[in-house]
Amino acid sequence: MAISSDVVAVLAVVSTAISVILLVVVLILALRLRVVRRTQLRVFGRGERDVVDLLDGHDGELRELREALGLVRDDAGELRERLRSAVTQVAVVRYDAFEDMGGALSFSAALLDDRGDGMVLSAINGRAETRCYSKQINAGESEHSLTDEEMAAIDAARRGERTAGARFGRRRRRAS
Repeated sequence: MAISSDVVAVLAVVSTAISVILLVVVLILALRLRVVRRTQLRVFGRGERDVVDLLDGHDGELRELREALGLVRDDAGELRERLRSAVTQVAVVRYDAFEDMGGALSFSAALLDDRGDGMVLSAINGRAETRCYSKQINAGESEHSLTDEEMAAIDAARRGERTAGARFGRRRRRAS
């Protein structure tokens, strides 16, 4: 069984064409592989690491971050609890305690925490002396009688205002 020279020529042309096509495919794949290797070097660094090693490293880092986040949450809760008893609401009411005294040198200052607990300080300024008073405050109330100025200071502190002095002008008080 002899193959004619025409068939051999056609087979040679077809095999050459297939070889050229395969060569082009190999060159395209080589260029793509080069791009993939460059990207891999950027992502993984120069070491001999693969995707599995990289993901395993990230898994460990995520575990550490979760543990650290848990500690931060615990600390934040502890700080919130401490902050509830810290003095965060402060207001001052300045006034003239006596008619013949000017300059609003007398004052009442409320120092309260978030629950309204704390104290109110009052200083009554006279010509010869200044008297200071402190009264315990629980939930915005006191077991001692409060003056209008002390009540105004407590109310202003609970509202978040710093001063409430514009409400009180000159007042008459008996000299002590």
